[in-house]
Amino acid sequence: MSTIEQTNQYIMPTYGRSDLVIHDGSGATCHDEAGRTYIDFGSGIGTTSLGYCNAAWADAVCAQVRTVQHTSNLFYHAPQAQLAERLCSMAGYAKLFFGNSGAEANECAIKLARKYSFDKYGKGRSTILTLVNSFHGRTIATLSATGQDVFHNYFFPFVEDFRFVRANDIADLHEKLDDTVCAVMIEYVQGEGGVMALDKDFVQEIRRVCDERDILMIADEVQTGIGRTGYLFAGEHFGIRADVTTAAKGLGGGLPIGVCLASEKCADVLGKGAHGSTFGGNPVVCAGALAVLDTLAAPGMLESIREKSRTLRERLAAVDEVEAVSGLGLMVGISLKTKKAPDVLKSCLDKGLLVLTAKDRVRLLPPLTITPEELQRGADILCNVLEG
Repeated sequence: MSTIEQTNQYIMPTYGRSDLVIHDGSGATCHDEAGRTYIDFGSGIGTTSLGYCNAAWADAVCAQVRTVQHTSNLFYHAPQAQLAERLCSMAGYAKLFFGNSGAEANECAIKLARKYSFDKYGKGRSTILTLVNSFHGRTIATLSATGQDVFHNYFFPFVEDFRFVRANDIADLHEKLDDTVCAVMIEYVQGEGGVMALDKDFVQEIRRVCDERDILMIADEVQTGIGRTGYLFAGEHFGIRADVTTAAKGLGGGLPIGVCLASEKCADVLGKGAHGSTFGGNPVVCAGALAVLDTLAAPGMLESIREKSRTLRERLAAVDEVEAVSGLGLMVGISLKTKKAPDVLKSCLDKGLLVLTAKDRVRLLPPLTITPEELQRGADILCNVLEG
């Protein structure tokens, strides 16, 4: 029985998979079981941030596996403490909570915001504003926070007290704000919503009203964070630091991790027993994440991401089939004039390039460490498909 047949027989059919079995990889290049080569412009939906099997990351992970692979959070271990200090220091936050995914990080942020408000103001201040077209996860609470009807089928009833604001509509923001609101939760770039960046004045108005009303501003940077947009966090593009920022995906370099970072004003809201995770902050995952942060902190690394982004965006903008290029940094959305994004994905796969889609757009999330040569080879394939 083939890998594809085994998968289809024994795994629930919850993914729209392409007929590709990835066997091995290095950098932004991988191979299938037959040895065919592919350039990966998807990086596990933004997760293998250093590409396949980065040497420093793999060495750190393997060394930790041979030291201690797990200990519960009833005890302490050095990789977790070191990662917490490093990330809080780099991002400018006071404390964090470790989970295993972006959805878990966002669940933590939701709980933190509601408890922060309850502790200060009592019941009746539990509404969280999120944005139309947002995506915050697939648990019941994070689905409830997601502003897309397509994700709201079948799973009723949802968690109460989420209200949706139209992105970049300041008037709608003010209309939805009332005395029941405890937090505003946004993605600076709506990834699953089509790779659409928010307007700077809209984001800054959210920050202003949150300060004015003692409402927590939550930034879901699960996809935009950890260097993806050319800065450690995308909030830097907007001159903003949210009260709470969530991250996941690229932080683990390919292993499961989620973090909820909190500012000084809300860092101690969740006390003993208020939240927890069996695997959150696992030693092996933390060792890998430290290697990711080491790589991002190297001189010139973030600037190199911005430069590769400029190169890729300029190349795409020159293609006649491209209507527009959206997103920030190496988080790229491509609107097309005549072609359909799923058809482009299939043609790219046939020619040795892995891309993603989001809504009606082609989506690109190449590894942050992609070499200029790999970037050019992948762009050549993509542009040939678009021009064909």
